[in-house]
Amino acid sequence: MASVTSTTRSTRSSRRSGAGPSSSSPTRLSRSQEKEELSHLNDRLAAYIERVRQLENDKSSMLLLLEEKEESTTRETANVRRLYETELADARKSLDVLANDRARLQIEMGHLSEEHSNLQTRNQKKEAECNMAMGQWRNLEAVLNSKDAELANQLADNRRQADDVTDLQAQVANLECALAETKTQLNSEMLRRVDLENQVQTLREQLEFQRHIGEQEVREIRSRHESRLVEVDSGRQKEFESKLAEAMQQLRQEHDGQIQQYKEDLEKNFNAKECMMTEEKRGVRKMPVQIRESFVQLIKLENAHQTALKSSDFASSTREELSATKLRIETLSSQLNHFQKQNGALEGRVRELERTLDREREVWQQRLSHKDEEMSAMRAQMQSQLEDYEQLLDVKLALDMEINAYRKMLEGEEQRLHLSPSPSQHGAVARTHAHGPRRVVRGKKRKNEGGTGSSPAYKVSQHAKAHSHMMVSEIDLKGNYVMLKNNSEKEQPLGGWVVRSSHLDSPELFFQIPPSYILAGGNTLTVSTRMHLIHTCTYWGKLIRPPYTMVLISKTEITFKTCIVAS
Repeated sequence: MASVTSTTRSTRSSRRSGAGPSSSSPTRLSRSQEKEELSHLNDRLAAYIERVRQLENDKSSMLLLLEEKEESTTRETANVRRLYETELADARKSLDVLANDRARLQIEMGHLSEEHSNLQTRNQKKEAECNMAMGQWRNLEAVLNSKDAELANQLADNRRQADDVTDLQAQVANLECALAETKTQLNSEMLRRVDLENQVQTLREQLEFQRHIGEQEVREIRSRHESRLVEVDSGRQKEFESKLAEAMQQLRQEHDGQIQQYKEDLEKNFNAKECMMTEEKRGVRKMPVQIRESFVQLIKLENAHQTALKSSDFASSTREELSATKLRIETLSSQLNHFQKQNGALEGRVRELERTLDREREVWQQRLSHKDEEMSAMRAQMQSQLEDYEQLLDVKLALDMEINAYRKMLEGEEQRLHLSPSPSQHGAVARTHAHGPRRVVRGKKRKNEGGTGSSPAYKVSQHAKAHSHMMVSEIDLKGNYVMLKNNSEKEQPLGGWVVRSSHLDSPELFFQIPPSYILAGGNTLTVSTRMHLIHTCTYWGKLIRPPYTMVLISKTEITFKTCIVAS
């Protein structure tokens, strides 16, 4: 059908292409492409039909082979049944011959007894001795015959049992190998579970460590920028801090929930796998015991059958027991086949469980890698948010410092012109230096607008006020040095304080005071750059710390000279 459609379409396209020479070239190209696609589809359909025909031929040949196999199996079973029936008929004939012989012997024994009764009057003593000898001889002969029969039966049973024992030993060895492999796999899975729990614990510790680091960085950033937040409403600041704390708490709760859910899923899956493996092991261990019991019952039944054959007085009951024994043998053989099939099914189940366990292991490894990627992405997102927050704070503080500089210039001009300052300006100056005792000072580097060699057209006078013990005594507008002073008589620890110098046209510089540094009461700390050289510090008093400190900042080595006033 598809071939006819493609042929008609191709003839139509060829007619149209021949009849309309004025048609555009893209139309001809599209029609030629359609023709090629239709021809390709026709080829695929023909290949598909050929493949279906080939599969049907294969199916018919396989059905013929299956019928031949079934005929051969039925023929073999019929032959085996005929052989068994012939053997049974021979056994019955031999049993009849033995019965006839026994009857004949009994008749002869009657004749002999009559002769013996006739001769009894002549020699009772000899007759008694003869009777005793004959009885003993008969008993011994019967015992000998029974022993020979039992010996033959025992030899046959021993050979059969030896074969069965070898088969069972092979099966037991296979099952023990499978059990050993299952135990090793279970041990490996338990070790992997322990490793996964250790990895979860390490991930939790890393998360806690990262959380602690994040909180510490937030505290450091908050402490560094707390002194520079000027003219900011206290309500907005509290609202911003509460939002930041809520966001951090929400992130912590989400991380804890994900880790707890992941751990519970791991424990449930591993417990289910262990239960399934223990049940399979119990079934595999019980299998050889049942097979042994069935073979023991089979041996007992065969012994009973031999005993029945030896009993000449109960021939009819022996035949009935023989038929019952045959039925039991068939039942036991069917049970044996069933147990063998069940054993094979259990082995297949074990292999399937192993494959399922491998798949589950791969899935959990993929989930672990996915969780690691999610955690790394969340860490990167948190880091980017912290960097954005720090940049915003830097921009805000830079604007605040510039506003303070302009305010100081305005105050200087007002003082020079003897103008009264506005109340809002006084409030702003007071708020600028009214923060906590830990203060981070930011030096603003400014350029001269009139050229490199020209001096500025104005003069700036600096004033600083502080309600805490530490204050900024002097800041160089060019960013060369910053002076910090301890107004109290007590020692002030300055470990972790940071002095920054930033400008739009130059890289940001900062100096972090060592953690063990303590500034004595009434002393002054001066942090200076390399360009602002200090030739001597003798007139500032005795140095408490070494005057030079090397710091590596933004891949640029910068030297800070530290001078501390003792008085």
